[in-house]
Amino acid sequence: MITEGLKGRDFITLRDFTKAEIETMLDLSVQLKGEYTMRRRHDDILPGRTLFMMFFNPSLRTRNSFEAGIFQLGGHGHFLQPEATRLPTLEGEDVPYASERIADVARVLSRMGDAIAIRILGAAVNWEYEKSLKIINEFAKYSDKPVINMEDNKYHPCQGMADVMTLRELYGRDLRGRKLAVSWTYSPSTRKPIAPHHDFMYAASYFGADIVFAHPKEMRIDPDVEAAIKANVELNGGSYSVVDNMEAACENADVVYAKNYVCLDLLPPVTKEAQPDEMAKLFNQYKGWIADEKRMKMAKPDGRYMHCLPCERGYEVSDAVLDGKWGNPTAYDEAENRLHVQKGIMACIIP
Repeated sequence: MITEGLKGRDFITLRDFTKAEIETMLDLSVQLKGEYTMRRRHDDILPGRTLFMMFFNPSLRTRNSFEAGIFQLGGHGHFLQPEATRLPTLEGEDVPYASERIADVARVLSRMGDAIAIRILGAAVNWEYEKSLKIINEFAKYSDKPVINMEDNKYHPCQGMADVMTLRELYGRDLRGRKLAVSWTYSPSTRKPIAPHHDFMYAASYFGADIVFAHPKEMRIDPDVEAAIKANVELNGGSYSVVDNMEAACENADVVYAKNYVCLDLLPPVTKEAQPDEMAKLFNQYKGWIADEKRMKMAKPDGRYMHCLPCERGYEVSDAVLDGKWGNPTAYDEAENRLHVQKGIMACIIP
């Protein structure tokens, strides 16, 4: 565990941190979870600190885990929605008396509080894949206080940390020899982000797991993220491979992480505008891609199912899997760990 170098840092992508820094935040998260279990207060860690939480998208787990987390550490969370203020905008996108430049919003909030957390993706940026991360980085550029990414189109680092915390609770700190089946699944929705897949695999790639990623040929992930996963595997052990069917991934797997995500080739900048109708037609070709009992029985006898939630029951995953021995309690442990891991992150980076 390291003791220096994290205070005042932004938490925008896991790729900004070393393995030692990530392990430090995870170790502290485990310690805080233990204290939570004993109902031992730790509100002296960030007393009087204010976290501004800007939500451009709806949220259950993210909002409540951050708001409860900062309170349990002794601080307070302000829930901000753009329609309750003026819309924060990039240069060139100003709307008179309806928006406010991000440079100004970030400077003002950083003088009034201690950190700014932002969730922005999908329709909030007209499905422009690269724009949401650009907006978060713009806040970081002008804020004197840490900026936390609560999810953009590309990254969901807090979810990735909760995922790997859950894996370590199941199998220990070293995931060598553990097979993680990661898969795209069908959904009638064409709005589910790809960021959770990215950070599940990226976070796991630090700890030696064998990652087998299944997806139809049209449902690629970001090649930049995929290259980073491969580089991490080379450095830390384990493996990364891609297959074109769920069965090959699920066979003898320790964990099956399966959920839907968008087709990047039907979103800007590949296309001029998002193509939801074309995406729905494409998805309909793969309605059989579901985490069901048949596929989970292909995993190890003690195999587990993970999903960041919310899930589309009956489409992404069957009730029998999510409510049965595979998904319950693991998927809900994963959700709860959002609280503990974000407390660990905030305790480390907020001065």
